[in-house]
Amino acid sequence: MDSTENSQDIVVPPVEGVAGGGTAYGWSDDGGLHGSNPLKGSIDPTEVQTADLVHVWFMPSTMNVGPQEMPRHLEPINLLAARNERESVQVALRPKVSWGGSGVAGVVQVQCSDLCSTSGDRLVVGQSVRLRHVVPILGVPDALVPLDLPVGQLNLLPGETTAVWVSIDVPSMQAPGQYEGEVIITAVKTDAESPSQYMGKAEKHQLYSELRSCLDIVEPIDGKPLEEVVERVKSASTSLRRVLLSPSFSEFFSDNGPVDIMDEDAISNLSVRVKLHLTVWDFILPVTPSLPAVFGISDTVIEDRFGVEHGTQEWYEALDQHFKWLLQFRISPYFCRWGDSMRVLTYTCPYPADHPKSDEYFSDPRLAAYAVPYSKAVFGSDAAKDYLQKEIEILRTKNHWKKAYFYLWDEPLNLEQYDSIRKMASEIHAYAPDARVLTTYYCGPSDAPLAPTAFEAFVKVPNFLRPHTQIYCTSEWVLGNREDLVKDIIGELQTESGEEWWTYVCMGPSDPHPNWHLGMRGTQHRAVFWRVWKEGGTGFLYWGANCYEKASVPSAEIRFRRGLPPGDGVLFYPGEVFSSSHEPVASVRLERILSGLQDIEYLKLYASRYGRDEGLALLEKTGVYLGPERYTLEHMPVDVMRGEIFNTCRS
Repeated sequence: MDSTENSQDIVVPPVEGVAGGGTAYGWSDDGGLHGSNPLKGSIDPTEVQTADLVHVWFMPSTMNVGPQEMPRHLEPINLLAARNERESVQVALRPKVSWGGSGVAGVVQVQCSDLCSTSGDRLVVGQSVRLRHVVPILGVPDALVPLDLPVGQLNLLPGETTAVWVSIDVPSMQAPGQYEGEVIITAVKTDAESPSQYMGKAEKHQLYSELRSCLDIVEPIDGKPLEEVVERVKSASTSLRRVLLSPSFSEFFSDNGPVDIMDEDAISNLSVRVKLHLTVWDFILPVTPSLPAVFGISDTVIEDRFGVEHGTQEWYEALDQHFKWLLQFRISPYFCRWGDSMRVLTYTCPYPADHPKSDEYFSDPRLAAYAVPYSKAVFGSDAAKDYLQKEIEILRTKNHWKKAYFYLWDEPLNLEQYDSIRKMASEIHAYAPDARVLTTYYCGPSDAPLAPTAFEAFVKVPNFLRPHTQIYCTSEWVLGNREDLVKDIIGELQTESGEEWWTYVCMGPSDPHPNWHLGMRGTQHRAVFWRVWKEGGTGFLYWGANCYEKASVPSAEIRFRRGLPPGDGVLFYPGEVFSSSHEPVASVRLERILSGLQDIEYLKLYASRYGRDEGLALLEKTGVYLGPERYTLEHMPVDVMRGEIFNTCRS
């Protein structure tokens, strides 16, 4: 990808993988809604209304706003959010004319005011309100790269639309009411005095750290394999390009000098001000998600990319950062590594059960479920059997034991693999008869058919695995568009004995069914959890959130795994790929996963008042979700459904 596609301080990461993702984003030169723009010649943005230079409009969070997105009329933004909920919207920008240089149409500053209520309550920018730039991955808008606060900057390209993702996190104790604020867009010129002349100590240290990092990447290459040397040089090039495009050198990367920061009068008079209205209502989303959604994080990917050795202090810190970061998305993370024949070691906490950090992890109220490892997560000399017994004995005494599960094997295929699950589960249940073993599957054993047809054999798996599995986690791919088959699956379970039905998606199901592949529609991403709720699943599993190809430096190019649909197994990106930040960068898809999980809480509230049948009827009558091939492609029905729940369930 060409680095000119990106904004200030951000170099668009080179991405290698399966191209396309089912969505093509072309280049369009149409600069307006209709007609031509009268501005010609040299343009000074400090003397021209920004509205004459840039189209600005808003788009819902379920829209993929690509470079070819055409302008719409600007209208005020109206949002609804419960307490302890995140609600997001996009502000789209497209230049009408060019006023910059060096291949950019121009530069805009983006800022947001606090959201204030008439009673004086406030949602503060930087705490509850965040702005992120939507950066394309394989040409599809996906990575959400944080903008600087209080004022962020974006380079706009000729004939292309870019978007800013605005997120509002409403605290649990926030006062209900009507909140108002503004997103302010200001075109700026590039001929003022250089900010690099006033570089402070922090900026100098940042620059030093970046350059030091480049040296650390390329110095230890003697004797390294050619492939690793090439990767390190590419990574160093990316870092150097990021340094050169930083504000410190802004006077050199524009024909007309650096960008200036406009004063408040100029902003007030010339800016486009997007009005944002937020209704906060009295419903509080439960801190502990009603639906356990367990997502895998590959510890080997972390070890390779961040250069941390297994079991070291740096390793624990890296895992701890990923665990805590993912909790904000109502996800219950588990770390994983694969063995032979899809045997998988899974663990939510890298520390042993007798370590103080263990209770800190497992008692976190945001965690709905946690994986207990069958063997040690950190290699050591303890016998595996003794270790397992000791872990279980300690954990069973804790109040959080009800959250525990054991995930031993991913998608067993034959009798030998199924027997391995039975053997490990027998050992676990010898120490804890009430332990929950989770098994993912999409078929019965191929070498010992359980029934005449493949689907009948699939349905009979619970009879074959009982009592060695308590959570039967099936692929949504198996169902196809036959929701009526759900009753056959549930009919085989002994729910009165505590057996549960969970589901998962991965490579399949494919378009048009709900999944999280890159390039799918926004409502298709969000519909994964509409489907779960409609079908009656009590939990959900996703195999991997960071499973890109192996790399040995944090800022290395992002490569999706070959043979998988684009985006499968990758829901966030290393922050170092985009900037000097070490915080992971969420994908648009991850934000839509959060929205889907929040929708479940809304539907659960409605069903608690009026019954599950009425909840299902609401999902269908609003047109939000009728089945895996029949769900809304537009955002409006989502707002209608949420608005109906607000109107009927508020105090």
